[in-house]
Amino acid sequence: MGGPPFERLRSSVVSKLTDVPKRILIGRALRSDRLGETLLPKRVALPVFASDPLSSVAYAPGEVLLVLSIAGVSAYHFSPWIAVAVVVLMFTVVASYRQNVHAYPSGGGDYEVATTNLGSKAGLTVASALLVDYVLTVAVSISSGIENLGSAIPFVVEHKVFCAVAVIVLLTLMNLRGVKESGKLFAIPTYVFVAGVFIMIAWGAFRGVVLGDHMRAPTADYEIKPEHQGLAGFALVFLLLRAFSSGCAALTGVEAISNGVPAFRKPKSKNAATTLAMMGLLAVTMFCGIIALASATHVRMAENPAADLIHNGVAVGADYVQNPVISQVAEAVFGKGSFLFVVLAAATALVLFLAANTAYNGFPLLGSILAQDRYLPRQLHTRGDRLAFSNGIVLLAGAAALLVCIYGADSTRLIQLYIVGVFVSFTLSQTGMVRHWNRHLATEKDQAKRRHMVRSRAINAFGAFFTGLVLVVVLFTKFTHGAWVALLGMCIFFATMTAIRKHYDRVAEEIAAPDTPDDDMVRPSRVHSVVLVSKIHRPALRALSYAKLLRSGSLEALSVNVDPTETKALRDEWERRGIDVPLKVLDSPYREVTRPVIEYVKSLRKESPRDAVSVIIPEYVVGHWYEHLLHNQSALRLKGRLLFTPGVMVTSVPYQLQSSEAAKRRARRQQEWNAPGAVRRGPAHHLHHQDRTKESSDPT
Repeated sequence: MGGPPFERLRSSVVSKLTDVPKRILIGRALRSDRLGETLLPKRVALPVFASDPLSSVAYAPGEVLLVLSIAGVSAYHFSPWIAVAVVVLMFTVVASYRQNVHAYPSGGGDYEVATTNLGSKAGLTVASALLVDYVLTVAVSISSGIENLGSAIPFVVEHKVFCAVAVIVLLTLMNLRGVKESGKLFAIPTYVFVAGVFIMIAWGAFRGVVLGDHMRAPTADYEIKPEHQGLAGFALVFLLLRAFSSGCAALTGVEAISNGVPAFRKPKSKNAATTLAMMGLLAVTMFCGIIALASATHVRMAENPAADLIHNGVAVGADYVQNPVISQVAEAVFGKGSFLFVVLAAATALVLFLAANTAYNGFPLLGSILAQDRYLPRQLHTRGDRLAFSNGIVLLAGAAALLVCIYGADSTRLIQLYIVGVFVSFTLSQTGMVRHWNRHLATEKDQAKRRHMVRSRAINAFGAFFTGLVLVVVLFTKFTHGAWVALLGMCIFFATMTAIRKHYDRVAEEIAAPDTPDDDMVRPSRVHSVVLVSKIHRPALRALSYAKLLRSGSLEALSVNVDPTETKALRDEWERRGIDVPLKVLDSPYREVTRPVIEYVKSLRKESPRDAVSVIIPEYVVGHWYEHLLHNQSALRLKGRLLFTPGVMVTSVPYQLQSSEAAKRRARRQQEWNAPGAVRRGPAHHLHHQDRTKESSDPT
């Protein structure tokens, strides 16, 4: 017992025990060359990327009426005009983003547009705004869905935080299975919801216009006690602006398509632009239809229904459950308990849950781009087993779950934090596009192309002006109601990403491979084996120099092909420098690093069982705890596996970064204070010992 066969068996059993649950939950790993199979057709891309703006029609009309109710029922006649303003804004934003997806199809979206045309700080501001907005999208959508479902299932209302977190976990697992699979799962309820809303609008219009029926919502006979009676002048304008800013919740998620262009099938830009137009048309029609039916059926909503909603001269009280506008309209049009009413109610609750999927596709993709630009930990750049950006998905889920717990899954409180970030990104993106067209017009001579550019610039300029105006309105009307929290979150993201970029830049500068030989390339002594290399930098050169000193039968450098572009760059640089060590590259179709190295080392052992294999790993030495999160994770996993491989020795070749000096000083102070007998003898004896040591070492 305990010999090599037993160790191999135990290792195999442990691996299977940990691997099987993972495969059950998220499926089998996919090879890198199957990435093309995960690309989305337009019919699947629409529910994947547009579920947020499409589902927002379930609560955006209600938010408009809630704000107007402050001035009483008489203010409801402004709702159609607010709807018109939202429609104009929606068409403006959609038209502007159609220019974006054609000009910047790489998937950077607003971040790439702002960075390229306005500079890195503007790009980072956009990225911070979008990251905050994506987290809020998940929290608001899930909380709103829980509240809709809670009207039918009391358990959900009683435990809404637990239920909201459970839904977040479920959505996370679905997205970890991959974009295409999650898109297929989400397509059916999204299309059922869209179809249900259109049927409701059409049937309601037919009953009202053709049949002349007087449809009445369940709250049609209620009265609203206004908080401020007879508003006029500036107070009325402020109220209308606040209602408009609440209605702008219908625009959240529009930018997700421009960020997700790489996920579309070819021709990517054309398909993304078509999907964007379809989404805008559907969202606008549904939003206007629900507002019109709410007005026709006399829906009543109040910010504080227990006290402000009056029925037969008496307040409805704390036990009253205020149903969403779409639910009240459906009851008036279809009849309470009818088949279509039940189907639409179920589809509405489900699509609100699935609206979070827009963020589940936008956040990880943006996180990957930011990680590639060294603004976020590089672990967010890599794809997981199912070719999804798994680390970004998990990070989003954790942040959204934390927000849900803090705000008690209350959509009314959460929605006040909403849409600030998205209008920051809208405004900066459209301003960047104006700069983009100005730059191209300065060099373009073809008149047809110039006319197209001028037209596109006009669209983007109007978009920048309009969204900038809305941003000012949103900040003005929502700042004290919770928008300051979103701004604080943006500042935290901005500061964190700036610090991470500075760290990575400092490390890159320290480890940059020199053009002329220096101490890192000097041949010290003897030894050799397999030197692991990811790219050519100072740590790798030091490890190669060290390996040449080790007297062994063979010496080779080993790299794993995770990214073909980086691997090609490594080969070219290797040949350019003329490094006299053979470079072997291992293919890794599943983007793993550890397993291919382990299998290769085992094959060397199998070919020559009496030989020893020495694996040399270059590593960074850092001085702060948070820097460990940004480096050496792959090396730690690899060393952990190699230590249990018989006949294999692991050597770490450290490269001390400047921050390691702080750790060295801390260790020296700790060692001095904890010198043998220091505690027992006391500080006086310790200082006396230091003085004697100094005297004995003094050459004079």
